[in-house]
Amino acid sequence: MSSSIPPSDFGVARLASQGLVVIFSKSSCCMCHAIKSFFIELKVHPIIHELDHYRTGKEMERVLLSLGCNPSVPAIFIGGKLIGGTSEIISLHLRGSLMPLLNRA
Repeated sequence: MSSSIPPSDFGVARLASQGLVVIFSKSSCCMCHAIKSFFIELKVHPIIHELDHYRTGKEMERVLLSLGCNPSVPAIFIGGKLIGGTSEIISLHLRGSLMPLLNRA
């Protein structure tokens, strides 16, 4: 994943650094729902930003795409750093690396 956030990021960088785990999501996305539930089951309560509830949601989605999120949602940030989407999170979890990453953040 690219870590360079463009200068006019429509608030993505500020929102991404608001908590330990931040998820950019869409309320109609089933994978977004699954990853939010996954973190809640881990007793991690992410900050969730539903892009379809933001006036600039489409622009924010383009920023996430430019950072390497494809598809653009869910986009998961841990400790302000873009980790990726569902497959990256599940891969980290299966390797036993997710909890240590969360603990370090």
